[in-house]
Amino acid sequence: MQNFIQNPSDPAFVQDPYPFYERTRAAGDLFYWEDYKMACTVSYAATQAALRDRRMGRECPPEFAPDIPEALAPFYAIEAHSMLELEAPRHTRLRGLVLRAFTSRTIANLAPDIRALCHEMIDAFPREPFDLLTAYAQPVPVRIIAKLLGVPEDQSDNLLKWSNAMVAMYQAKRTPQIETEAIAATNAFSAFIRDYIAIKRESPSDDLISTLIAANEAGDKLTDDELITTCILLLNAGHEATVHTLGNGTKTLLETGHNTITPTLVEEIIRHDPPLHMFTRYVYEDMEFYGEQLKRGDQIGCLLAAANRDPAAYDNPTLFDPDRNGPKNASFGGGIHFCVGAPLARLELQISLEVLFERCPHLKLAAAPQYADVFHFHGLEALMVQT
Repeated sequence: MQNFIQNPSDPAFVQDPYPFYERTRAAGDLFYWEDYKMACTVSYAATQAALRDRRMGRECPPEFAPDIPEALAPFYAIEAHSMLELEAPRHTRLRGLVLRAFTSRTIANLAPDIRALCHEMIDAFPREPFDLLTAYAQPVPVRIIAKLLGVPEDQSDNLLKWSNAMVAMYQAKRTPQIETEAIAATNAFSAFIRDYIAIKRESPSDDLISTLIAANEAGDKLTDDELITTCILLLNAGHEATVHTLGNGTKTLLETGHNTITPTLVEEIIRHDPPLHMFTRYVYEDMEFYGEQLKRGDQIGCLLAAANRDPAAYDNPTLFDPDRNGPKNASFGGGIHFCVGAPLARLELQISLEVLFERCPHLKLAAAPQYADVFHFHGLEALMVQT
């Protein structure tokens, strides 16, 4: 496979990574990204195959597991119980428990709350130019996932702060300061969730934490550590991607002039400029994959955003087409790690965009949007708009 060098924090790449993906795709289904020291899938077919191949997984083979510095132990203790980082049988059990709460009925029942919250946020929009991310795209998802979990929505600011600090650990530009802030957030977040587990044990209600506790007491043997990690994962993953998608998508709609919100348009937003660009997996056995030799312990990066722009899968893939009819996008991953919150994310996007453009039909950009240096995520620093 061909080697490529591309600093993920290079300003040109941060603002538009898609030309790099096009160059690498021209060299084949896989390329070797020198900066990450790993092979990466860049075609739609190879990405989908890697997401589903059971010869790969999220858990690092034990003989290749890195030493964890003592200072970072609290963060990785949380990660150790995350279904996102586990394979069967632990992943199967944890995912099954979570899916008991993410039923289609539970999600559909959130629609009125999402709509009411969107109106509440828009009622507070200022007349002068403002940042739509902080005024709308951030508070809506975090308050909805807080409601689903069963924790007070008035804690949303803390939840958002802790989540952002923890998720920053996955950025390419990770620094000692980011690590310090992540550990502080991990400790605070864990203590907060532990307290609410105790409250829900005493007074259960119709929410995710109570559902997971009930499953534990029914014999599933979910430990408190697993409960804490699962709640943190659901909140982090349940809002981070939606914030970026809503921001990126609104930017695209304002730039292209589309404001009739349909399920097809929402899918195109998710495909066209997704929030997560890389999802890594470990290779579990020496194998050949798309003509390349991979060895046990290798990592492979599934470039979801590149797959979404593959011309072999989509006609004119760089074009934003609100009526596009093509294969399922790769933005939610695939295989056993397909995003459990995908239905909720789609519902939040559909309603929040509908309400936004119904209430603000003359919404326009007030400044040129700039993407933040947060790869392998992809989201805006701010989205300055005017109603």
